[in-house]
Amino acid sequence: MAFLPSITKELRPGPVKDWSPALAAILLLVLCLVQAAAAATTPAPSSARSTLARVIFSPDISEQATLLRGLIGSTDPGVEAVLTAWRGGSLFVHDNPDGSQTAFLLDPTTDGDGHAQGLSILDDQPIPGPDAKPLLFSPSELTPADTTAKLRKAIKNTLDFMALGNPDPRFRKDAVVKLGQERNLEYLPLFEARAREEKDPEVSRRLAEALALTRTASPDPAVRVPALRTLGELRSVTSLSFLQSFEKKLRDGPTPPNDESLLAVHKTVLDIETYQQRGNLIGTAFRGFSLAAVLLVAALGLAITFGLMGIINMAHGELMMVGAYTTYVVQNLVRSAFGPSGLPLETYFLVALASSFVVTAAVGLILEQGIIRFLYRRPLESMLATWGVSLLLQQVFRHVFGAANVQVGSPSWLSGSLVIQDVLFAYNRIFVIFFAALIVLGTWSLLTRTSVGLQIRAVMQNRAMASTLGVRTDRVNMLTFAYGSGLAGMAGACLSQIGNVGPGLGQNYIIDCFMIVVLGGIGNIFGTVTASLGVGVTDQILQPWLGAVMGKITVLATIILFLQWRPAGLFVTRSRSLEG
Repeated sequence: MAFLPSITKELRPGPVKDWSPALAAILLLVLCLVQAAAAATTPAPSSARSTLARVIFSPDISEQATLLRGLIGSTDPGVEAVLTAWRGGSLFVHDNPDGSQTAFLLDPTTDGDGHAQGLSILDDQPIPGPDAKPLLFSPSELTPADTTAKLRKAIKNTLDFMALGNPDPRFRKDAVVKLGQERNLEYLPLFEARAREEKDPEVSRRLAEALALTRTASPDPAVRVPALRTLGELRSVTSLSFLQSFEKKLRDGPTPPNDESLLAVHKTVLDIETYQQRGNLIGTAFRGFSLAAVLLVAALGLAITFGLMGIINMAHGELMMVGAYTTYVVQNLVRSAFGPSGLPLETYFLVALASSFVVTAAVGLILEQGIIRFLYRRPLESMLATWGVSLLLQQVFRHVFGAANVQVGSPSWLSGSLVIQDVLFAYNRIFVIFFAALIVLGTWSLLTRTSVGLQIRAVMQNRAMASTLGVRTDRVNMLTFAYGSGLAGMAGACLSQIGNVGPGLGQNYIIDCFMIVVLGGIGNIFGTVTASLGVGVTDQILQPWLGAVMGKITVLATIILFLQWRPAGLFVTRSRSLEG
Protein backbone atom coordinates (compact mmCIF):
# COMPACT_ATOMS: atom_id res chain seq x y z
CA MET A 1 0.00 0.00 0.00
CA ALA A 2 3.04 2.35 -0.19
CA PHE A 3 1.87 3.79 -3.49
CA LEU A 4 -1.19 5.43 -1.90
CA PRO A 5 0.68 8.43 -0.37
CA SER A 6 2.38 9.21 -3.69
CA ILE A 7 -0.88 9.16 -5.63
CA THR A 8 -2.57 11.32 -3.00
CA LYS A 9 0.29 13.73 -3.09
CA GLU A 10 -0.04 14.19 -6.84
CA LEU A 11 -3.79 14.74 -6.64
CA ARG A 12 -3.86 16.91 -3.51
CA PRO A 13 -0.82 19.02 -2.86
CA GLY A 14 0.05 19.32 0.76
CA PRO A 15 1.23 17.13 3.59
CA VAL A 16 0.66 13.34 3.38
CA LYS A 17 -2.16 12.06 5.64
CA ASP A 18 -2.15 8.85 7.69
CA TRP A 19 -4.64 6.32 6.15
CA SER A 20 -4.38 3.63 8.84
CA PRO A 21 -7.65 4.52 10.64
CA ALA A 22 -9.58 4.41 7.35
CA LEU A 23 -8.18 1.01 6.41
CA ALA A 24 -9.04 -0.33 9.85
CA ALA A 25 -12.59 0.92 9.47
CA ILE A 26 -12.91 -0.75 6.07
CA LEU A 27 -11.55 -4.03 7.46
CA LEU A 28 -14.01 -3.90 10.35
CA LEU A 29 -16.88 -3.32 7.95
CA VAL A 30 -15.85 -6.32 5.84
CA LEU A 31 -15.71 -8.52 8.95
CA CYS A 32 -19.20 -7.41 9.95
CA LEU A 33 -20.53 -8.24 6.50
CA VAL A 34 -18.94 -11.71 6.61
CA GLN A 35 -20.53 -12.41 10.02
CA ALA A 36 -23.91 -11.24 8.77
CA ALA A 37 -23.66 -13.53 5.75
CA ALA A 38 -22.72 -16.46 7.98
CA ALA A 39 -25.67 -15.74 10.23
CA ALA A 40 -27.94 -15.63 7.20
CA THR A 41 -26.95 -19.17 6.21
CA THR A 42 -28.25 -20.54 9.54
CA PRO A 43 -31.95 -21.40 9.07
CA ALA A 44 -34.23 -19.23 11.15
CA PRO A 45 -37.51 -20.58 12.42
CA SER A 46 -40.38 -19.72 10.07
CA SER A 47 -43.50 -18.08 11.43
CA ALA A 48 -45.42 -21.31 10.81
CA ARG A 49 -42.87 -23.34 12.79
CA SER A 50 -43.01 -20.81 15.64
CA THR A 51 -46.81 -21.02 15.64
CA LEU A 52 -46.55 -24.78 15.66
CA ALA A 53 -44.31 -24.64 18.74
CA ARG A 54 -46.88 -22.44 20.47
CA VAL A 55 -49.59 -24.99 19.67
CA ILE A 56 -47.56 -27.83 21.16
CA PHE A 57 -46.74 -26.07 24.44
CA SER A 58 -50.01 -24.20 24.94
CA PRO A 59 -52.04 -25.50 27.91
CA ASP A 60 -55.34 -24.14 26.51
CA ILE A 61 -57.17 -26.41 24.04
CA SER A 62 -59.16 -23.46 22.64
CA GLU A 63 -55.96 -21.54 21.93
CA GLN A 64 -54.46 -24.65 20.35
CA ALA A 65 -57.47 -25.03 18.04
CA THR A 66 -57.26 -21.35 17.05
CA LEU A 67 -53.53 -21.59 16.33
CA LEU A 68 -54.04 -24.80 14.33
CA ARG A 69 -56.52 -23.02 12.06
CA GLY A 70 -53.84 -20.43 11.41
CA LEU A 71 -51.55 -23.16 10.03
CA ILE A 72 -53.96 -24.20 7.27
CA GLY A 73 -52.44 -21.96 4.62
CA SER A 74 -48.85 -22.94 5.41
CA THR A 75 -46.75 -24.16 2.48
CA ASP A 76 -44.00 -25.53 4.72
CA PRO A 77 -44.01 -29.35 4.28
CA GLY A 78 -42.38 -29.73 7.69
CA VAL A 79 -45.52 -28.42 9.41
CA GLU A 80 -47.64 -31.19 7.93
CA ALA A 81 -45.00 -33.78 8.87
CA VAL A 82 -44.91 -32.58 12.50
CA LEU A 83 -48.72 -32.56 12.80
CA THR A 84 -48.93 -36.06 11.35
CA ALA A 85 -46.26 -37.30 13.77
CA TRP A 86 -47.95 -35.58 16.72
CA ARG A 87 -51.31 -37.17 15.91
CA GLY A 88 -49.62 -40.56 15.52
CA GLY A 89 -47.64 -40.34 18.78
CA SER A 90 -44.21 -39.74 17.20
CA LEU A 91 -43.57 -36.21 18.49
CA PHE A 92 -41.42 -35.83 21.63
CA VAL A 93 -40.36 -33.04 24.00
CA HIS A 94 -36.84 -32.46 25.41
CA ASP A 95 -36.23 -30.52 28.63
CA ASN A 96 -33.32 -28.12 28.12
CA PRO A 97 -30.85 -27.25 30.94
CA ASP A 98 -32.17 -23.66 31.05
CA GLY A 99 -35.68 -24.87 31.87
CA SER A 100 -37.11 -24.43 28.35
CA GLN A 101 -38.48 -27.25 26.21
CA THR A 102 -37.82 -28.29 22.62
CA ALA A 103 -40.25 -30.33 20.55
CA PHE A 104 -38.49 -32.73 18.22
CA LEU A 105 -38.83 -35.67 15.86
CA LEU A 106 -36.47 -38.61 15.70
CA ASP A 107 -34.08 -38.85 12.79
CA PRO A 108 -34.94 -41.97 10.72
CA THR A 109 -31.24 -42.87 10.68
CA THR A 110 -30.09 -44.78 13.77
CA ASP A 111 -26.72 -45.95 15.02
CA GLY A 112 -25.72 -49.50 15.88
CA ASP A 113 -27.45 -49.30 19.28
CA GLY A 114 -30.75 -48.10 17.83
CA HIS A 115 -30.26 -44.49 18.99
CA ALA A 116 -31.18 -41.54 16.79
CA GLN A 117 -30.72 -37.78 16.81
CA GLY A 118 -33.57 -35.52 17.83
CA LEU A 119 -34.39 -32.94 15.14
CA SER A 120 -35.96 -29.74 16.43
CA ILE A 121 -39.27 -28.86 14.79
CA LEU A 122 -38.16 -25.21 14.53
CA ASP A 123 -35.25 -25.69 12.14
CA ASP A 124 -34.85 -29.47 11.61
CA GLN A 125 -31.42 -29.23 13.27
CA PRO A 126 -30.11 -31.75 15.85
CA ILE A 127 -30.57 -30.85 19.50
CA PRO A 128 -27.08 -30.07 20.92
CA GLY A 129 -25.88 -31.51 24.19
CA PRO A 130 -23.63 -29.91 26.85
CA ASP A 131 -20.57 -30.76 24.75
CA ALA A 132 -22.17 -29.20 21.62
CA LYS A 133 -22.54 -32.67 20.09
CA PRO A 134 -26.01 -33.83 18.92
CA LEU A 135 -27.98 -35.65 21.58
CA LEU A 136 -28.95 -39.26 20.88
CA PHE A 137 -32.27 -40.73 22.01
CA SER A 138 -33.64 -44.24 22.30
CA PRO A 139 -37.22 -44.50 20.97
CA SER A 140 -38.22 -46.93 23.71
CA GLU A 141 -37.24 -44.44 26.42
CA LEU A 142 -39.21 -41.46 25.04
CA THR A 143 -42.73 -40.38 25.95
CA PRO A 144 -44.84 -38.84 23.15
CA ALA A 145 -46.11 -35.28 23.51
CA ASP A 146 -49.50 -35.06 25.21
CA THR A 147 -52.67 -35.06 23.10
CA THR A 148 -56.37 -35.40 23.76
CA ALA A 149 -59.19 -36.73 21.61
CA LYS A 150 -60.39 -33.19 20.93
CA LEU A 151 -56.89 -32.05 20.00
CA ARG A 152 -56.34 -35.03 17.70
CA LYS A 153 -59.59 -34.21 15.92
CA ALA A 154 -58.47 -30.59 15.51
CA ILE A 155 -55.12 -31.79 14.12
CA LYS A 156 -56.95 -34.11 11.71
CA ASN A 157 -59.13 -31.24 10.46
CA THR A 158 -56.05 -29.08 9.99
CA LEU A 159 -54.33 -31.83 8.01
CA ASP A 160 -57.43 -32.30 5.88
CA PHE A 161 -57.55 -28.58 5.11
CA MET A 162 -53.85 -28.59 4.31
CA ALA A 163 -54.57 -31.47 1.91
CA LEU A 164 -56.81 -29.10 -0.05
CA GLY A 165 -53.62 -27.63 -1.46
CA ASN A 166 -52.01 -31.01 -2.22
CA PRO A 167 -50.70 -31.25 -5.81
CA ASP A 168 -52.41 -34.65 -6.25
CA PRO A 169 -56.14 -34.20 -7.12
CA ARG A 170 -57.00 -37.50 -5.41
CA PHE A 171 -55.84 -36.20 -2.03
CA ARG A 172 -57.70 -32.93 -2.55
CA LYS A 173 -60.90 -34.79 -3.46
CA ASP A 174 -60.71 -37.08 -0.40
CA ALA A 175 -60.08 -34.10 1.89
CA VAL A 176 -63.06 -32.20 0.45
CA VAL A 177 -65.39 -35.18 0.93
CA LYS A 178 -64.27 -35.70 4.55
CA LEU A 179 -64.65 -32.06 5.52
CA GLY A 180 -67.95 -31.66 3.72
CA GLN A 181 -69.49 -34.50 5.73
CA GLU A 182 -68.91 -32.50 8.94
CA ARG A 183 -71.32 -29.72 7.83
CA ASN A 184 -69.38 -27.11 9.77
CA LEU A 185 -70.41 -23.59 8.78
CA GLU A 186 -66.98 -22.30 9.81
CA TYR A 187 -65.50 -24.15 6.85
CA LEU A 188 -67.50 -22.20 4.26
CA PRO A 189 -64.91 -19.42 3.69
CA LEU A 190 -62.16 -22.02 3.20
CA PHE A 191 -64.28 -24.03 0.75
CA GLU A 192 -65.21 -20.89 -1.20
CA ALA A 193 -61.60 -19.75 -1.38
CA ARG A 194 -60.48 -23.16 -2.59
CA ALA A 195 -63.32 -23.34 -5.16
CA ARG A 196 -62.09 -20.14 -6.79
CA GLU A 197 -58.61 -21.64 -7.25
CA GLU A 198 -59.46 -25.24 -8.14
CA LYS A 199 -58.79 -26.32 -11.74
CA ASP A 200 -59.56 -30.05 -11.62
CA PRO A 201 -63.21 -30.66 -12.68
CA GLU A 202 -63.79 -33.63 -10.36
CA VAL A 203 -62.44 -31.77 -7.31
CA SER A 204 -64.50 -28.71 -8.28
CA ARG A 205 -67.60 -30.89 -8.31
CA ARG A 206 -66.78 -32.27 -4.87
CA LEU A 207 -66.22 -28.73 -3.61
CA ALA A 208 -69.66 -27.74 -4.89
CA GLU A 209 -71.13 -30.73 -3.03
CA ALA A 210 -69.24 -29.82 0.16
CA LEU A 211 -70.45 -26.21 -0.04
CA ALA A 212 -74.07 -27.28 -0.54
CA LEU A 213 -73.90 -29.95 2.16
CA THR A 214 -72.38 -27.49 4.64
CA ARG A 215 -75.02 -24.85 3.87
CA THR A 216 -77.77 -27.32 4.78
CA ALA A 217 -76.68 -26.76 8.39
CA SER A 218 -77.69 -23.10 8.17
CA PRO A 219 -80.74 -22.15 10.26
CA ASP A 220 -81.82 -19.75 7.48
CA PRO A 221 -84.26 -21.44 5.04
CA ALA A 222 -83.16 -19.02 2.33
CA VAL A 223 -79.71 -20.63 2.50
CA ARG A 224 -80.73 -24.20 3.35
CA VAL A 225 -83.36 -24.79 0.64
CA PRO A 226 -81.19 -23.78 -2.37
CA ALA A 227 -78.40 -25.95 -0.93
CA LEU A 228 -80.74 -28.96 -0.78
CA ARG A 229 -81.78 -28.38 -4.39
CA THR A 230 -78.14 -28.06 -5.44
CA LEU A 231 -77.37 -31.48 -3.94
CA GLY A 232 -80.16 -32.94 -6.06
CA GLU A 233 -78.87 -31.24 -9.20
CA LEU A 234 -75.37 -32.55 -8.49
CA ARG A 235 -76.71 -36.08 -7.84
CA SER A 236 -74.62 -36.19 -4.69
CA VAL A 237 -74.56 -39.90 -3.81
CA THR A 238 -72.17 -39.30 -0.90
CA SER A 239 -74.76 -37.13 0.86
CA LEU A 240 -77.70 -39.51 0.35
CA SER A 241 -77.57 -41.09 3.83
CA PHE A 242 -77.56 -37.65 5.47
CA LEU A 243 -80.44 -36.44 3.28
CA GLN A 244 -82.53 -39.52 4.12
CA SER A 245 -82.01 -39.03 7.86
CA PHE A 246 -82.65 -35.28 7.49
CA GLU A 247 -85.94 -35.96 5.69
CA LYS A 248 -86.98 -38.43 8.40
CA LYS A 249 -86.13 -35.87 11.06
CA LEU A 250 -88.28 -33.24 9.37
CA ARG A 251 -91.21 -35.63 8.93
CA ASP A 252 -91.09 -36.84 12.53
CA GLY A 253 -90.82 -33.29 13.88
CA PRO A 254 -93.38 -30.50 14.02
CA THR A 255 -92.62 -29.48 10.42
CA PRO A 256 -95.80 -28.89 8.33
CA PRO A 257 -96.21 -31.11 5.22
CA ASN A 258 -95.86 -28.14 2.86
CA ASP A 259 -92.63 -26.89 4.43
CA GLU A 260 -90.25 -25.75 1.71
CA SER A 261 -87.26 -27.55 3.26
CA LEU A 262 -89.19 -30.83 3.50
CA LEU A 263 -90.36 -30.61 -0.10
CA ALA A 264 -86.83 -29.78 -1.30
CA VAL A 265 -85.15 -32.61 0.60
CA HIS A 266 -87.81 -35.11 -0.51
CA LYS A 267 -87.31 -34.26 -4.19
CA THR A 268 -83.54 -34.35 -3.76
CA VAL A 269 -83.66 -37.82 -2.18
CA LEU A 270 -85.87 -39.13 -5.00
CA ASP A 271 -83.56 -37.69 -7.67
CA ILE A 272 -80.43 -39.17 -6.09
CA GLU A 273 -82.04 -42.58 -5.47
CA THR A 274 -83.20 -42.76 -9.09
CA TYR A 275 -79.72 -41.76 -10.25
CA GLN A 276 -78.15 -44.36 -7.97
CA GLN A 277 -80.46 -47.13 -9.17
CA ARG A 278 -79.63 -46.33 -12.77
CA GLY A 279 -75.92 -46.38 -11.93
CA ASN A 280 -76.27 -49.72 -10.13
CA LEU A 281 -78.04 -51.18 -13.15
CA ILE A 282 -75.30 -49.96 -15.49
CA GLY A 283 -72.60 -51.30 -13.15
CA THR A 284 -74.34 -54.68 -12.93
CA ALA A 285 -74.70 -54.85 -16.69
CA PHE A 286 -71.01 -54.01 -17.07
CA ARG A 287 -70.03 -56.80 -14.68
CA GLY A 288 -72.32 -59.08 -16.69
CA PHE A 289 -70.54 -58.11 -19.91
CA SER A 290 -67.16 -58.89 -18.35
CA LEU A 291 -68.42 -62.27 -17.09
CA ALA A 292 -69.91 -62.93 -20.52
CA ALA A 293 -66.54 -62.11 -22.09
CA VAL A 294 -64.77 -64.74 -19.96
CA LEU A 295 -67.48 -67.31 -20.62
CA LEU A 296 -67.30 -66.49 -24.32
CA VAL A 297 -63.55 -67.16 -24.55
CA ALA A 298 -63.99 -70.42 -22.63
CA ALA A 299 -67.13 -71.58 -24.46
CA LEU A 300 -65.79 -70.68 -27.88
CA GLY A 301 -63.22 -73.49 -27.81
CA LEU A 302 -65.80 -75.86 -26.36
CA ALA A 303 -68.26 -74.97 -29.13
CA ILE A 304 -65.68 -75.69 -31.83
CA THR A 305 -64.52 -79.03 -30.38
CA PHE A 306 -68.04 -80.16 -29.53
CA GLY A 307 -69.33 -79.19 -32.95
CA LEU A 308 -66.40 -80.78 -34.76
CA MET A 309 -65.86 -83.98 -32.82
CA GLY A 310 -69.01 -84.48 -30.80
CA ILE A 311 -66.88 -84.85 -27.66
CA ILE A 312 -68.41 -83.82 -24.32
CA ASN A 313 -65.24 -82.60 -22.64
CA MET A 314 -65.92 -82.46 -18.89
CA ALA A 315 -62.27 -81.42 -18.30
CA HIS A 316 -62.72 -78.12 -20.14
CA GLY A 317 -63.07 -76.26 -16.82
CA GLU A 318 -59.81 -77.77 -15.60
CA LEU A 319 -58.12 -76.47 -18.75
CA MET A 320 -59.21 -72.98 -17.61
CA MET A 321 -57.63 -73.80 -14.25
CA VAL A 322 -54.37 -74.73 -16.02
CA GLY A 323 -54.32 -71.31 -17.68
CA ALA A 324 -54.96 -69.51 -14.39
CA TYR A 325 -52.16 -71.38 -12.61
CA THR A 326 -49.84 -70.74 -15.56
CA THR A 327 -50.43 -67.02 -14.99
CA TYR A 328 -49.55 -67.48 -11.33
CA VAL A 329 -46.32 -69.32 -12.18
CA VAL A 330 -45.27 -66.69 -14.75
CA GLN A 331 -45.91 -63.96 -12.18
CA ASN A 332 -43.65 -65.67 -9.64
CA LEU A 333 -40.93 -66.30 -12.20
CA VAL A 334 -40.91 -62.64 -13.22
CA ARG A 335 -40.80 -61.51 -9.59
CA SER A 336 -37.92 -63.83 -8.75
CA ALA A 337 -35.99 -62.70 -11.82
CA PHE A 338 -36.63 -58.95 -11.71
CA GLY A 339 -37.72 -58.20 -8.15
CA PRO A 340 -41.07 -57.04 -6.78
CA SER A 341 -41.21 -53.93 -8.99
CA GLY A 342 -40.15 -52.65 -12.36
CA LEU A 343 -41.23 -52.75 -15.99
CA PRO A 344 -41.09 -56.57 -16.41
CA LEU A 345 -43.74 -56.99 -13.68
CA GLU A 346 -45.91 -54.45 -15.47
CA THR A 347 -45.80 -56.50 -18.66
CA TYR A 348 -45.88 -59.99 -17.13
CA PHE A 349 -49.59 -60.49 -17.82
CA LEU A 350 -49.10 -60.23 -21.57
CA VAL A 351 -46.44 -62.93 -21.31
CA ALA A 352 -48.79 -64.94 -19.07
CA LEU A 353 -51.57 -64.79 -21.68
CA ALA A 354 -49.34 -66.24 -24.37
CA SER A 355 -47.92 -68.81 -21.96
CA SER A 356 -51.42 -69.86 -20.86
CA PHE A 357 -52.40 -70.52 -24.46
CA VAL A 358 -49.27 -72.54 -25.21
CA VAL A 359 -49.29 -74.60 -22.01
CA THR A 360 -53.01 -75.36 -22.10
CA ALA A 361 -52.91 -76.17 -25.81
CA ALA A 362 -50.11 -78.66 -25.05
CA VAL A 363 -52.21 -80.23 -22.28
CA GLY A 364 -55.17 -80.45 -24.65
CA LEU A 365 -52.98 -81.99 -27.32
CA ILE A 366 -51.82 -84.69 -24.88
CA LEU A 367 -55.41 -85.28 -23.77
CA GLU A 368 -56.64 -85.63 -27.36
CA GLN A 369 -53.83 -87.94 -28.44
CA GLY A 370 -53.87 -90.03 -25.28
CA ILE A 371 -57.58 -90.48 -24.60
CA ILE A 372 -60.10 -88.66 -26.74
CA ARG A 373 -58.98 -89.95 -30.16
CA PHE A 374 -60.08 -93.43 -29.09
CA LEU A 375 -63.54 -92.25 -28.01
CA TYR A 376 -64.93 -90.50 -31.11
CA ARG A 377 -68.66 -91.15 -31.65
CA ARG A 378 -68.85 -92.58 -28.12
CA PRO A 379 -70.24 -89.59 -26.17
CA LEU A 380 -71.00 -91.42 -22.91
CA GLU A 381 -67.53 -92.94 -22.64
CA SER A 382 -65.87 -89.63 -23.59
CA MET A 383 -67.88 -87.79 -20.95
CA LEU A 384 -66.89 -90.27 -18.22
CA ALA A 385 -63.25 -90.32 -19.30
CA THR A 386 -62.88 -86.54 -19.39
CA TRP A 387 -64.68 -86.28 -16.04
CA GLY A 388 -62.03 -88.61 -14.59
CA VAL A 389 -59.32 -86.43 -16.16
CA SER A 390 -60.85 -83.36 -14.52
CA LEU A 391 -60.72 -84.99 -11.08
CA LEU A 392 -57.13 -86.07 -11.70
CA LEU A 393 -56.05 -82.55 -12.71
CA GLN A 394 -57.72 -81.07 -9.64
CA GLN A 395 -55.84 -83.40 -7.33
CA VAL A 396 -52.52 -82.79 -9.11
CA PHE A 397 -52.83 -79.02 -8.77
CA ARG A 398 -54.08 -79.35 -5.20
CA HIS A 399 -50.99 -81.40 -4.37
CA VAL A 400 -48.55 -79.04 -6.13
CA PHE A 401 -50.00 -75.64 -5.19
CA GLY A 402 -52.07 -76.47 -2.11
CA ALA A 403 -55.80 -76.50 -1.51
CA ALA A 404 -56.00 -72.78 -0.74
CA ASN A 405 -56.41 -70.12 -3.39
CA VAL A 406 -53.24 -68.50 -4.71
CA GLN A 407 -52.77 -64.75 -5.11
CA VAL A 408 -52.35 -63.41 -8.64
CA GLY A 409 -51.50 -59.70 -8.73
CA SER A 410 -52.57 -57.23 -11.37
CA PRO A 411 -50.21 -54.83 -13.12
CA SER A 412 -50.88 -51.14 -12.52
CA TRP A 413 -52.53 -50.70 -15.92
CA LEU A 414 -55.15 -53.28 -14.94
CA SER A 415 -55.66 -51.87 -11.43
CA GLY A 416 -58.13 -49.18 -10.48
CA SER A 417 -61.34 -48.07 -12.15
CA LEU A 418 -62.65 -45.54 -14.60
CA VAL A 419 -65.40 -43.49 -12.92
CA ILE A 420 -68.19 -42.14 -15.12
CA GLN A 421 -71.25 -40.61 -13.45
CA ASP A 422 -70.36 -42.35 -10.16
CA VAL A 423 -70.27 -45.76 -11.90
CA LEU A 424 -67.05 -47.75 -11.55
CA PHE A 425 -65.69 -49.46 -14.65
CA ALA A 426 -62.78 -51.62 -13.52
CA TYR A 427 -59.83 -51.59 -15.91
CA ASN A 428 -59.32 -55.35 -15.63
CA ARG A 429 -62.91 -56.00 -16.71
CA ILE A 430 -62.62 -53.53 -19.58
CA PHE A 431 -59.51 -55.38 -20.74
CA VAL A 432 -61.31 -58.74 -20.57
CA ILE A 433 -64.17 -57.43 -22.73
CA PHE A 434 -61.86 -56.07 -25.43
CA PHE A 435 -59.70 -59.20 -25.28
CA ALA A 436 -62.76 -61.42 -25.80
CA ALA A 437 -63.80 -59.32 -28.80
CA LEU A 438 -60.28 -59.76 -30.22
CA ILE A 439 -60.42 -63.54 -29.69
CA VAL A 440 -63.80 -63.79 -31.42
CA LEU A 441 -62.51 -61.78 -34.36
CA GLY A 442 -59.37 -63.94 -34.56
CA THR A 443 -61.34 -67.19 -34.38
CA TRP A 444 -63.78 -66.02 -37.03
CA SER A 445 -60.89 -65.04 -39.30
CA LEU A 446 -59.24 -68.42 -38.70
CA LEU A 447 -62.36 -70.34 -39.66
CA THR A 448 -63.33 -68.23 -42.68
CA ARG A 449 -60.08 -66.81 -44.05
CA THR A 450 -57.54 -69.66 -43.79
CA SER A 451 -57.08 -73.09 -45.32
CA VAL A 452 -57.07 -74.65 -41.84
CA GLY A 453 -60.43 -73.04 -41.15
CA LEU A 454 -61.77 -74.36 -44.43
CA GLN A 455 -60.73 -77.88 -43.46
CA ILE A 456 -62.31 -77.49 -40.00
CA ARG A 457 -65.61 -76.38 -41.53
CA ALA A 458 -65.49 -79.17 -44.05
CA VAL A 459 -65.01 -81.79 -41.33
CA MET A 460 -67.82 -80.25 -39.27
CA GLN A 461 -70.24 -80.42 -42.21
CA ASN A 462 -69.37 -83.88 -43.55
CA ARG A 463 -66.45 -85.80 -42.07
CA ALA A 464 -66.61 -88.71 -44.53
CA MET A 465 -66.73 -86.48 -47.61
CA ALA A 466 -63.86 -84.32 -46.30
CA SER A 467 -61.76 -87.42 -45.70
CA THR A 468 -62.53 -88.64 -49.21
CA LEU A 469 -61.29 -85.32 -50.62
CA GLY A 470 -57.95 -85.71 -48.89
CA VAL A 471 -58.51 -83.82 -45.63
CA ARG A 472 -56.57 -85.44 -42.79
CA THR A 473 -59.43 -85.54 -40.29
CA ASP A 474 -57.28 -86.89 -37.44
CA ARG A 475 -54.89 -83.96 -37.80
CA VAL A 476 -57.78 -81.48 -37.97
CA ASN A 477 -59.25 -82.98 -34.81
CA MET A 478 -55.92 -82.70 -33.01
CA LEU A 479 -55.26 -79.07 -34.01
CA THR A 480 -58.84 -78.02 -33.30
CA PHE A 481 -58.87 -79.58 -29.86
CA ALA A 482 -55.50 -77.97 -29.03
CA TYR A 483 -56.80 -74.56 -30.19
CA GLY A 484 -59.99 -74.89 -28.17
CA SER A 485 -57.96 -75.89 -25.11
CA GLY A 486 -55.67 -72.87 -25.61
CA LEU A 487 -58.71 -70.58 -25.64
CA ALA A 488 -59.80 -72.12 -22.33
CA GLY A 489 -56.34 -71.42 -20.91
CA MET A 490 -56.53 -67.74 -21.89
CA ALA A 491 -59.98 -67.57 -20.32
CA GLY A 492 -58.42 -68.85 -17.10
CA ALA A 493 -55.71 -66.20 -17.33
CA CYS A 494 -58.40 -63.52 -17.62
CA LEU A 495 -60.29 -65.03 -14.69
CA SER A 496 -57.16 -64.71 -12.55
CA GLN A 497 -57.57 -60.92 -12.77
CA ILE A 498 -61.21 -60.78 -11.66
CA GLY A 499 -61.62 -63.81 -9.38
CA ASN A 500 -59.94 -66.37 -7.14
CA VAL A 501 -57.50 -68.94 -8.48
CA GLY A 502 -57.83 -72.36 -6.89
CA PRO A 503 -58.14 -76.06 -7.77
CA GLY A 504 -61.92 -75.75 -8.08
CA LEU A 505 -61.89 -72.77 -10.43
CA GLY A 506 -63.09 -74.68 -13.49
CA GLN A 507 -66.08 -76.24 -11.71
CA ASN A 508 -67.61 -72.79 -11.27
CA TYR A 509 -67.81 -72.17 -15.02
CA ILE A 510 -68.05 -75.51 -16.82
CA ILE A 511 -71.85 -75.72 -16.52
CA ASP A 512 -72.26 -72.17 -17.82
CA CYS A 513 -69.99 -72.99 -20.76
CA PHE A 514 -72.06 -76.03 -21.75
CA MET A 515 -75.29 -74.05 -21.40
CA ILE A 516 -73.88 -71.37 -23.70
CA VAL A 517 -72.78 -73.92 -26.32
CA VAL A 518 -76.15 -75.66 -26.39
CA LEU A 519 -78.17 -72.45 -26.22
CA GLY A 520 -76.26 -70.70 -28.99
CA GLY A 521 -76.27 -73.65 -31.36
CA ILE A 522 -73.53 -76.24 -31.51
CA GLY A 523 -70.56 -75.07 -33.56
CA ASN A 524 -72.02 -71.62 -34.30
CA ILE A 525 -69.73 -68.71 -33.34
CA PHE A 526 -72.38 -66.03 -33.58
CA GLY A 527 -74.71 -68.13 -31.48
CA THR A 528 -71.99 -68.62 -28.86
CA VAL A 529 -71.45 -64.85 -28.65
CA THR A 530 -75.17 -64.17 -28.26
CA ALA A 531 -75.68 -66.89 -25.66
CA SER A 532 -72.65 -65.70 -23.66
CA LEU A 533 -74.04 -62.19 -23.45
CA GLY A 534 -77.45 -63.49 -22.46
CA VAL A 535 -76.20 -65.84 -19.75
CA GLY A 536 -73.56 -63.48 -18.31
CA VAL A 537 -75.69 -60.33 -18.13
CA THR A 538 -78.84 -62.14 -16.95
CA ASP A 539 -76.90 -63.96 -14.22
CA GLN A 540 -75.42 -60.70 -12.86
CA ILE A 541 -78.76 -58.90 -12.96
CA LEU A 542 -80.65 -61.68 -11.16
CA GLN A 543 -78.07 -62.33 -8.44
CA PRO A 544 -78.70 -59.10 -6.42
CA TRP A 545 -82.43 -59.87 -6.39
CA LEU A 546 -82.53 -63.67 -6.02
CA GLY A 547 -79.08 -64.51 -4.68
CA ALA A 548 -76.23 -66.34 -6.37
CA VAL A 549 -77.76 -69.85 -6.16
CA MET A 550 -81.33 -68.95 -7.11
CA GLY A 551 -80.05 -66.69 -9.87
CA LYS A 552 -78.15 -69.57 -11.52
CA ILE A 553 -81.10 -71.95 -11.02
CA THR A 554 -83.43 -69.46 -12.68
CA VAL A 555 -81.10 -69.03 -15.66
CA LEU A 556 -80.69 -72.80 -16.02
CA ALA A 557 -84.46 -73.42 -15.80
CA THR A 558 -85.09 -70.72 -18.41
CA ILE A 559 -82.56 -72.29 -20.80
CA ILE A 560 -84.12 -75.76 -20.34
CA LEU A 561 -87.58 -74.40 -21.13
CA PHE A 562 -86.22 -72.56 -24.16
CA LEU A 563 -84.54 -75.72 -25.47
CA GLN A 564 -87.85 -77.58 -25.16
CA TRP A 565 -89.22 -75.14 -27.71
CA ARG A 566 -86.07 -74.85 -29.84
CA PRO A 567 -83.85 -77.94 -29.29
CA ALA A 568 -81.18 -76.86 -31.80
CA GLY A 569 -80.51 -73.59 -29.96
CA LEU A 570 -80.71 -70.01 -31.14
CA PHE A 571 -78.86 -70.53 -34.41
CA VAL A 572 -78.93 -73.89 -36.17
CA THR A 573 -75.78 -75.07 -37.93
CA ARG A 574 -76.85 -76.88 -41.08
CA SER A 575 -74.64 -79.89 -41.74
CA ARG A 576 -75.07 -83.53 -42.64
CA SER A 577 -73.09 -84.70 -39.61
CA LEU A 578 -75.29 -82.85 -37.17
CA GLU A 579 -78.54 -83.88 -38.80
CA GLY A 580 -77.60 -87.53 -39.16
